[in-house]
Amino acid sequence: MDPVADFLLYLEHNVKASPQTVRCYRADLKEFQEFVSNGLLPRQQATLLTLDHHAIREYLSHLYDRGVSRATVARKLASLRSLFRHMVRGGLVATNPAAMVATPKLERRLPHALSEHEVESLLDHAFGTGARDLRDRSILELLYASGVRVAELVGADLGDLETSRATGDGMLRVLGKGRKERLVPIGSKAVSALMAYLRARPELLPNHPEGRAGRRTGRPDSAMPRAARDALYLNARGGRLTDRSVRRILNGRLRAAALQKHVSPHMLRHSFATHMLNAGADLRSIQELLGHSSLSTTQRYTAVSTRRLIEVYRRAHPHSEVAASGRAEETAGRPARGARRRNDGPPRS
Repeated sequence: MDPVADFLLYLEHNVKASPQTVRCYRADLKEFQEFVSNGLLPRQQATLLTLDHHAIREYLSHLYDRGVSRATVARKLASLRSLFRHMVRGGLVATNPAAMVATPKLERRLPHALSEHEVESLLDHAFGTGARDLRDRSILELLYASGVRVAELVGADLGDLETSRATGDGMLRVLGKGRKERLVPIGSKAVSALMAYLRARPELLPNHPEGRAGRRTGRPDSAMPRAARDALYLNARGGRLTDRSVRRILNGRLRAAALQKHVSPHMLRHSFATHMLNAGADLRSIQELLGHSSLSTTQRYTAVSTRRLIEVYRRAHPHSEVAASGRAEETAGRPARGARRRNDGPPRS
Protein backbone atom coordinates (compact mmCIF):
# COMPACT_ATOMS: atom_id res chain seq x y z
CA MET A 1 0.00 0.00 0.00
CA ASP A 2 1.10 3.56 -0.63
CA PRO A 3 2.76 4.83 2.60
CA VAL A 4 0.70 8.04 2.58
CA ALA A 5 -2.60 6.19 2.12
CA ASP A 6 -1.63 3.77 4.91
CA PHE A 7 -0.75 6.69 7.21
CA LEU A 8 -4.06 8.46 6.53
CA LEU A 9 -5.99 5.28 7.33
CA TYR A 10 -3.98 4.98 10.55
CA LEU A 11 -4.95 8.54 11.50
CA GLU A 12 -8.60 7.93 10.75
CA HIS A 13 -9.08 4.51 12.35
CA ASN A 14 -6.38 4.17 15.01
CA VAL A 15 -5.78 7.74 16.15
CA LYS A 16 -9.45 8.68 15.55
CA ALA A 17 -8.31 12.02 14.14
CA SER A 18 -11.05 14.42 13.09
CA PRO A 19 -12.00 14.61 9.39
CA GLN A 20 -10.54 18.11 9.24
CA THR A 21 -7.19 16.89 10.61
CA VAL A 22 -7.09 14.05 8.08
CA ARG A 23 -7.89 16.51 5.26
CA CYS A 24 -5.01 18.77 6.32
CA TYR A 25 -2.54 15.88 6.41
CA ARG A 26 -3.78 14.60 3.06
CA ALA A 27 -3.31 18.02 1.41
CA ASP A 28 0.17 18.54 2.89
CA LEU A 29 1.42 15.07 1.97
CA LYS A 30 -0.09 15.14 -1.52
CA GLU A 31 1.79 18.37 -2.21
CA PHE A 32 5.03 16.79 -1.01
CA GLN A 33 4.47 13.70 -3.16
CA GLU A 34 4.00 15.93 -6.21
CA PHE A 35 7.27 17.70 -5.41
CA VAL A 36 9.10 14.37 -5.08
CA SER A 37 7.76 13.07 -8.39
CA ASN A 38 8.31 16.22 -10.47
CA GLY A 39 11.94 15.44 -11.28
CA LEU A 40 13.58 18.14 -9.15
CA LEU A 41 15.30 15.60 -6.90
CA PRO A 42 18.10 13.19 -7.88
CA ARG A 43 16.76 9.94 -9.33
CA GLN A 44 17.87 7.88 -6.32
CA GLN A 45 15.72 10.06 -3.99
CA ALA A 46 12.58 10.14 -6.09
CA THR A 47 10.55 7.95 -3.70
CA LEU A 48 9.47 8.25 -0.08
CA LEU A 49 11.49 5.13 0.76
CA THR A 50 14.85 6.50 -0.43
CA LEU A 51 14.92 10.26 0.17
CA ASP A 52 16.99 11.83 2.97
CA HIS A 53 16.96 15.04 5.01
CA HIS A 54 18.59 16.96 2.13
CA ALA A 55 15.46 16.31 0.07
CA ILE A 56 13.32 17.63 2.91
CA ARG A 57 15.41 20.81 2.99
CA GLU A 58 15.06 21.16 -0.79
CA TYR A 59 11.30 20.95 -0.36
CA LEU A 60 11.26 23.65 2.32
CA SER A 61 13.38 25.90 0.09
CA HIS A 62 10.88 25.29 -2.69
CA LEU A 63 8.06 26.40 -0.39
CA TYR A 64 9.92 29.56 0.66
CA ASP A 65 10.58 30.41 -3.00
CA ARG A 66 6.83 30.27 -3.58
CA GLY A 67 6.26 32.77 -0.77
CA VAL A 68 4.74 30.28 1.68
CA SER A 69 4.71 31.65 5.25
CA ARG A 70 6.95 30.26 7.98
CA ALA A 71 3.93 29.04 9.93
CA THR A 72 2.67 27.04 6.95
CA VAL A 73 6.14 25.63 6.27
CA ALA A 74 6.37 24.56 9.92
CA ARG A 75 3.00 22.81 9.67
CA LYS A 76 3.99 20.97 6.48
CA LEU A 77 7.25 19.87 8.09
CA ALA A 78 5.29 18.56 11.09
CA SER A 79 3.09 16.56 8.70
CA LEU A 80 6.19 15.00 7.13
CA ARG A 81 7.64 14.14 10.53
CA SER A 82 4.43 12.35 11.47
CA LEU A 83 4.38 10.44 8.17
CA PHE A 84 7.98 9.26 8.45
CA ARG A 85 7.56 8.41 12.14
CA HIS A 86 4.74 6.09 11.08
CA MET A 87 6.93 4.63 8.32
CA VAL A 88 9.76 3.98 10.81
CA ARG A 89 7.33 2.13 13.11
CA GLY A 90 6.16 0.08 10.14
CA GLY A 91 9.71 -0.86 9.14
CA LEU A 92 9.52 0.92 5.78
CA VAL A 93 12.46 3.22 6.53
CA ALA A 94 15.23 3.11 9.10
CA THR A 95 15.26 6.77 10.13
CA ASN A 96 12.99 9.81 10.04
CA PRO A 97 14.60 12.30 7.61
CA ALA A 98 12.18 15.08 8.55
CA ALA A 99 13.25 14.87 12.19
CA MET A 100 16.75 15.98 11.15
CA VAL A 101 15.46 19.31 9.77
CA ALA A 102 15.02 22.24 12.15
CA THR A 103 11.59 23.79 12.52
CA PRO A 104 11.43 27.37 11.18
CA LYS A 105 11.47 29.99 13.91
CA LEU A 106 8.04 31.54 14.23
CA GLU A 107 7.15 35.04 15.30
CA ARG A 108 4.82 34.75 18.27
CA ARG A 109 1.81 36.79 17.24
CA LEU A 110 -0.62 38.09 19.80
CA PRO A 111 -4.29 37.16 19.38
CA HIS A 112 -6.43 39.90 17.86
CA ALA A 113 -9.63 40.53 19.80
CA LEU A 114 -12.60 42.81 19.24
CA SER A 115 -13.47 45.37 21.86
CA GLU A 116 -16.62 44.72 23.88
CA HIS A 117 -18.27 47.63 22.07
CA GLU A 118 -17.44 46.08 18.66
CA VAL A 119 -18.85 42.73 19.74
CA GLU A 120 -22.07 44.37 20.90
CA SER A 121 -22.32 46.28 17.60
CA LEU A 122 -22.00 42.99 15.72
CA LEU A 123 -24.46 41.03 17.85
CA ASP A 124 -27.04 43.74 18.44
CA HIS A 125 -27.37 44.81 14.81
CA ALA A 126 -30.83 44.03 13.44
CA PHE A 127 -31.35 40.44 12.22
CA GLY A 128 -34.34 39.20 10.27
CA THR A 129 -36.89 36.72 11.61
CA GLY A 130 -36.46 33.91 9.05
CA ALA A 131 -34.91 30.56 9.91
CA ARG A 132 -31.52 31.44 8.42
CA ASP A 133 -31.43 34.84 10.13
CA LEU A 134 -32.21 33.23 13.48
CA ARG A 135 -29.56 30.60 12.80
CA ASP A 136 -26.95 33.23 11.94
CA ARG A 137 -27.66 35.23 15.08
CA SER A 138 -27.42 32.17 17.32
CA ILE A 139 -24.12 31.14 15.70
CA LEU A 140 -22.47 34.49 16.44
CA GLU A 141 -23.93 34.60 19.95
CA LEU A 142 -22.70 31.07 20.64
CA LEU A 143 -19.19 31.65 19.27
CA TYR A 144 -18.72 34.65 21.55
CA ALA A 145 -20.55 33.18 24.55
CA SER A 146 -18.62 29.90 24.61
CA GLY A 147 -15.30 30.50 22.85
CA VAL A 148 -15.64 27.27 20.86
CA ARG A 149 -13.78 26.75 17.60
CA VAL A 150 -15.76 26.93 14.37
CA ALA A 151 -15.06 23.25 13.64
CA GLU A 152 -16.40 22.36 17.09
CA LEU A 153 -19.54 24.40 16.53
CA VAL A 154 -20.44 22.95 13.13
CA GLY A 155 -19.65 19.45 14.43
CA ALA A 156 -22.13 19.74 17.31
CA ASP A 157 -25.37 17.74 17.24
CA LEU A 158 -28.78 18.47 18.74
CA GLY A 159 -28.11 15.95 21.51
CA ASP A 160 -25.00 17.87 22.58
CA LEU A 161 -27.04 20.83 23.85
CA GLU A 162 -28.43 21.00 27.38
CA THR A 163 -30.45 23.96 28.65
CA SER A 164 -31.97 24.86 32.01
CA ARG A 165 -35.38 26.48 32.25
CA ALA A 166 -34.66 27.44 35.85
CA THR A 167 -31.51 29.47 35.16
CA GLY A 168 -31.88 30.24 31.45
CA ASP A 169 -28.33 29.13 30.66
CA GLY A 170 -26.98 25.87 29.29
CA MET A 171 -24.08 23.61 28.34
CA LEU A 172 -22.76 22.42 24.98
CA ARG A 173 -20.71 19.25 24.50
CA VAL A 174 -18.07 19.69 21.79
CA LEU A 175 -15.36 17.50 20.30
CA GLY A 176 -12.10 19.44 20.23
CA LYS A 177 -8.60 18.88 18.91
CA GLY A 178 -7.29 15.38 19.48
CA ARG A 179 -10.95 14.28 19.64
CA LYS A 180 -11.08 15.44 23.24
CA GLU A 181 -14.60 16.02 24.48
CA ARG A 182 -15.45 18.92 26.79
CA LEU A 183 -18.48 20.73 28.14
CA VAL A 184 -18.67 24.50 27.72
CA PRO A 185 -21.18 26.76 29.49
CA ILE A 186 -23.49 29.03 27.51
CA GLY A 187 -25.00 32.21 28.89
CA SER A 188 -28.70 33.04 28.84
CA LYS A 189 -28.43 35.46 25.91
CA ALA A 190 -26.89 32.80 23.66
CA VAL A 191 -29.38 30.18 24.88
CA SER A 192 -32.26 32.52 24.06
CA ALA A 193 -30.91 32.99 20.52
CA LEU A 194 -30.43 29.22 20.20
CA MET A 195 -33.98 28.45 21.29
CA ALA A 196 -35.36 30.93 18.75
CA TYR A 197 -33.32 29.23 16.02
CA LEU A 198 -34.32 25.70 17.09
CA ARG A 199 -38.01 26.62 16.86
CA ALA A 200 -37.41 27.67 13.24
CA ARG A 201 -34.89 24.90 12.42
CA PRO A 202 -37.51 22.53 10.86
CA GLU A 203 -37.92 25.09 8.07
CA LEU A 204 -34.42 24.17 6.87
CA LEU A 205 -35.22 20.45 6.64
CA PRO A 206 -36.18 18.91 3.27
CA ASN A 207 -39.87 18.98 2.35
CA HIS A 208 -40.88 21.31 5.16
CA PRO A 209 -43.81 23.44 3.89
CA GLU A 210 -42.07 26.66 4.92
CA GLY A 211 -38.55 25.61 4.00
CA ARG A 212 -36.53 26.30 0.86
CA ALA A 213 -34.65 23.02 1.20
CA GLY A 214 -37.64 20.80 0.49
CA ARG A 215 -38.46 22.56 -2.77
CA ARG A 216 -34.86 22.09 -3.89
CA THR A 217 -34.26 18.43 -3.06
CA GLY A 218 -37.65 16.78 -2.85
CA ARG A 219 -36.16 14.23 -0.43
CA PRO A 220 -38.10 13.04 2.61
CA ASP A 221 -36.44 13.88 5.91
CA SER A 222 -35.93 10.17 6.62
CA ALA A 223 -33.80 9.88 3.46
CA MET A 224 -31.25 12.35 4.82
CA PRO A 225 -28.03 10.95 6.30
CA ARG A 226 -28.43 10.65 10.06
CA ALA A 227 -25.36 12.83 10.64
CA ALA A 228 -27.07 15.68 8.77
CA ARG A 229 -30.45 15.21 10.47
CA ASP A 230 -28.80 15.35 13.89
CA ALA A 231 -26.68 18.43 13.17
CA LEU A 232 -27.28 21.39 15.44
CA TYR A 233 -26.77 23.85 12.59
CA LEU A 234 -28.21 23.23 9.13
CA ASN A 235 -27.50 24.93 5.83
CA ALA A 236 -30.16 26.13 3.41
CA ARG A 237 -30.31 22.66 1.79
CA GLY A 238 -30.90 20.84 5.06
CA GLY A 239 -27.35 19.49 5.42
CA ARG A 240 -24.77 20.13 8.12
CA LEU A 241 -23.35 23.64 8.04
CA THR A 242 -19.63 23.93 7.20
CA ASP A 243 -16.94 26.14 8.71
CA ARG A 244 -16.66 27.96 5.38
CA SER A 245 -20.35 28.81 5.58
CA VAL A 246 -19.83 30.28 9.06
CA ARG A 247 -17.15 32.57 7.65
CA ARG A 248 -19.54 33.73 4.93
CA ILE A 249 -22.23 34.37 7.54
CA LEU A 250 -19.84 36.46 9.63
CA ASN A 251 -18.70 38.48 6.62
CA GLY A 252 -22.31 39.25 5.77
CA ARG A 253 -23.05 40.42 9.31
CA LEU A 254 -19.93 42.61 9.31
CA ARG A 255 -21.15 44.38 6.19
CA ALA A 256 -24.62 44.80 7.69
CA ALA A 257 -23.18 46.24 10.91
CA ALA A 258 -20.75 48.48 8.96
CA LEU A 259 -17.74 47.27 10.97
CA GLN A 260 -14.76 48.42 8.94
CA LYS A 261 -12.25 45.73 9.90
CA HIS A 262 -11.34 42.19 9.02
CA VAL A 263 -12.89 39.78 11.52
CA SER A 264 -12.60 36.01 11.42
CA PRO A 265 -14.75 33.60 13.45
CA HIS A 266 -11.63 32.78 15.46
CA MET A 267 -11.48 36.43 16.58
CA LEU A 268 -14.72 35.86 18.49
CA ARG A 269 -12.90 33.06 20.33
CA HIS A 270 -10.00 35.45 21.04
CA SER A 271 -12.49 38.09 22.19
CA PHE A 272 -14.18 35.59 24.53
CA ALA A 273 -10.86 34.74 26.20
CA THR A 274 -9.59 38.33 26.39
CA HIS A 275 -12.81 39.72 27.84
CA MET A 276 -12.99 36.87 30.39
CA LEU A 277 -9.42 37.59 31.47
CA ASN A 278 -10.09 41.32 31.72
CA ALA A 279 -13.09 40.58 33.94
CA GLY A 280 -10.97 38.60 36.39
CA ALA A 281 -11.22 34.98 35.20
CA ASP A 282 -8.14 32.89 36.01
CA LEU A 283 -5.95 31.36 33.31
CA ARG A 284 -6.64 27.76 34.31
CA SER A 285 -10.39 28.23 33.90
CA ILE A 286 -9.94 29.90 30.52
CA GLN A 287 -7.65 27.05 29.47
CA GLU A 288 -10.38 24.53 30.30
CA LEU A 289 -13.05 26.55 28.51
CA LEU A 290 -10.95 26.92 25.36
CA GLY A 291 -9.82 23.30 25.36
CA HIS A 292 -6.11 24.15 25.30
CA SER A 293 -3.87 21.20 26.16
CA SER A 294 -1.09 23.54 27.31
CA LEU A 295 -1.37 26.55 29.61
CA SER A 296 1.34 28.32 27.58
CA THR A 297 -1.12 28.60 24.68
CA THR A 298 -3.63 30.34 26.93
CA GLN A 299 -0.96 32.65 28.36
CA ARG A 300 -0.85 34.54 25.05
CA TYR A 301 -3.97 36.34 26.20
CA THR A 302 -2.20 37.76 29.23
CA ALA A 303 -0.05 39.87 26.90
CA VAL A 304 -3.19 41.40 25.38
CA SER A 305 -4.65 42.01 28.83
CA THR A 306 -1.34 43.45 30.07
CA ARG A 307 -1.36 46.02 27.28
CA ARG A 308 -4.80 47.10 28.40
CA LEU A 309 -3.63 47.36 32.02
CA ILE A 310 -0.70 49.53 30.94
CA GLU A 311 -3.09 51.86 29.12
CA VAL A 312 -5.30 52.10 32.21
CA TYR A 313 -2.25 52.76 34.39
CA ARG A 314 -0.95 55.51 32.12
CA ARG A 315 -4.33 57.24 32.16
CA ALA A 316 -5.01 56.89 35.88
CA HIS A 317 -1.89 56.70 38.04
CA PRO A 318 -0.86 60.04 39.62
CA HIS A 319 2.79 59.59 38.61
CA SER A 320 2.00 58.61 35.04
CA GLU A 321 3.01 61.24 32.46
CA VAL A 322 -0.31 60.94 30.62
CA ALA A 323 -2.37 61.31 33.79
CA ALA A 324 -0.16 64.13 35.09
CA SER A 325 -0.38 66.11 31.86
CA GLY A 326 -4.14 65.63 31.80
CA ARG A 327 -4.50 66.97 35.32
CA ALA A 328 -2.20 69.88 34.48
CA GLU A 329 -4.50 70.87 31.62
CA GLU A 330 -7.57 70.59 33.85
CA THR A 331 -6.07 72.77 36.57
CA ALA A 332 -4.57 75.36 34.25
CA GLY A 333 -6.19 78.70 34.94
CA ARG A 334 -7.61 77.66 38.30
CA PRO A 335 -6.65 79.97 41.17
CA ALA A 336 -4.10 78.52 43.53
CA ARG A 337 -5.46 77.09 46.78
CA GLY A 338 -5.85 79.91 49.32
CA ALA A 339 -5.54 82.72 46.75
CA ARG A 340 -8.09 85.56 47.19
CA ARG A 341 -10.39 86.56 44.37
CA ARG A 342 -10.86 90.25 43.56
CA ASN A 343 -13.51 92.12 45.52
CA ASP A 344 -13.76 89.27 48.02
CA GLY A 345 -13.01 91.68 50.82
CA PRO A 346 -10.45 91.27 53.54
CA PRO A 347 -9.71 87.82 54.86
CA ARG A 348 -11.50 86.79 57.99
CA SER A 349 -9.51 87.03 61.19
